[in-house]
Amino acid sequence: MARIIFTPKNIFDQDFKTSVRGYSKQEVDEFLDEVIKDYETYATMVKELREENTRLKQELSKRMQEAPTSTASQVHQSFGDTGQATITNFDILKRLSRLEKEVFGKQIQESELNQL
Repeated sequence: MARIIFTPKNIFDQDFKTSVRGYSKQEVDEFLDEVIKDYETYATMVKELREENTRLKQELSKRMQEAPTSTASQVHQSFGDTGQATITNFDILKRLSRLEKEVFGKQIQESELNQL
């Protein structure tokens, strides 16, 4: 990963040699002041994004640990209290099939009629 070489202080403290036909010192200083402001903004944004990244990773980790139990409880709730001790894949497929017929029923019937 690339490293940041300059800090705003490094830029501010930088001295340039002068020559007879050199650049205007005032113009260079004004430009460097603007670069320093941008650099500070950049550094702040990087810090905020790193903190957000860390927070999101922790949140994801916490959700991944909770997911297996919450998913199982959601499946049990969707079937209701039927007294079944276990829910098989077949039961889930039957339920999905009924849901698809309910949601996409008209579309399926129309496509079947169009094929005839």
